[in-house]
Amino acid sequence: MADGDAPGLLSRVLDAHGGESRWNQVSALRAEVSLSGPFWERKGWSSGLDRMSLRVDPAVQHTSLGSFTDPRLRSTLQVAPERVRVETLKGETVDGRERPADSFAGHTADSRWDIVQLAYFVNYALWNYLTFPFLLTYPGVRTSEIEPWQEGDETWRRLQVTFPESIATHSTEQVFYFDDRFLQRRMDYAPRVVGSSPAAHYTSGHRTFGGFTIPTLRHVYPRDPLTNRHDPNFRFITVEMHDVDVS
Repeated sequence: MADGDAPGLLSRVLDAHGGESRWNQVSALRAEVSLSGPFWERKGWSSGLDRMSLRVDPAVQHTSLGSFTDPRLRSTLQVAPERVRVETLKGETVDGRERPADSFAGHTADSRWDIVQLAYFVNYALWNYLTFPFLLTYPGVRTSEIEPWQEGDETWRRLQVTFPESIATHSTEQVFYFDDRFLQRRMDYAPRVVGSSPAAHYTSGHRTFGGFTIPTLRHVYPRDPLTNRHDPNFRFITVEMHDVDVS
């Protein structure tokens, strides 16, 4: 169980998403993923992010992403030490970088990314999404329940989460929102790789795969840090999980 003063809420969230004991038996997750929205074109990648084949190791932060920007390429991420590689399907290295997070120093929301930077962001983000909420139990993660949030006519409970440096993620501090079924509905963060611009990330289309409840649709919007409200007129990222297989 993660550290913090919210074991009650976190326990209910874990149970609602499939249960921690079952999760500890998982060896791999595979999914078909598509990314779209104006964000990618702004970063210099207007195509090549559709129907990618993702493999995630739930125990350690390691991912592989096939058909990455091109059907002939795949990208991989491993952490401790942090390393990204882009290679052909035959295993020939196209590009790569150790300590890829360092390459984003000075970046803003409008900075263009090379293929390794794109691979780093996409791979770590998808690992976080597919291992949630169970990554909140991983070593060094701290959780604390904060005041609830009114979203329309619904009241969502919230967890404030602090991530350790050992996990590649959007930002050290994040907030996760849960509905009355204890399913994840939103997350807030300020990703360092885009100059810490505040974002509100909504999740929907929850489906059950191998006993685990996983949102299949994600929409990311700009977030006003003063009001904590998002701009519904500007959806800059959409993430679609077409299918998930749990081993």
